[in-house]
Amino acid sequence: MKSKAFLCLAALGAILPLSAFVPFVFINGVDTTLFLKQLWQTPVSRFFALDVVVSSLTFWLFVVVEGRRLEMKHLWMHFVSTLLVGVSLGLPLFLFFRERKMRLR
Repeated sequence: MKSKAFLCLAALGAILPLSAFVPFVFINGVDTTLFLKQLWQTPVSRFFALDVVVSSLTFWLFVVVEGRRLEMKHLWMHFVSTLLVGVSLGLPLFLFFRERKMRLR
């Protein structure tokens, strides 16, 4: 049951952020300068950006430590999923595979 919940959260974690990002790309193209300008433009957006950066770094450390401890494979995909979408996808995806690995032990 827990595994399915993590997988559902990973799906939501991909769909919801991308539903906000895709219209930006559709309107502006892949304009990284505009994206970064808008990301750092207001105190509220900076708050969220910095929160995500710290959360990502913390999550990546957790992936390395816990992944090695459990001898998990393909840890790179959690880094990539975080970079492509965010912690909202990377974390539940990692927890899904971690839960599966722990059940098989």
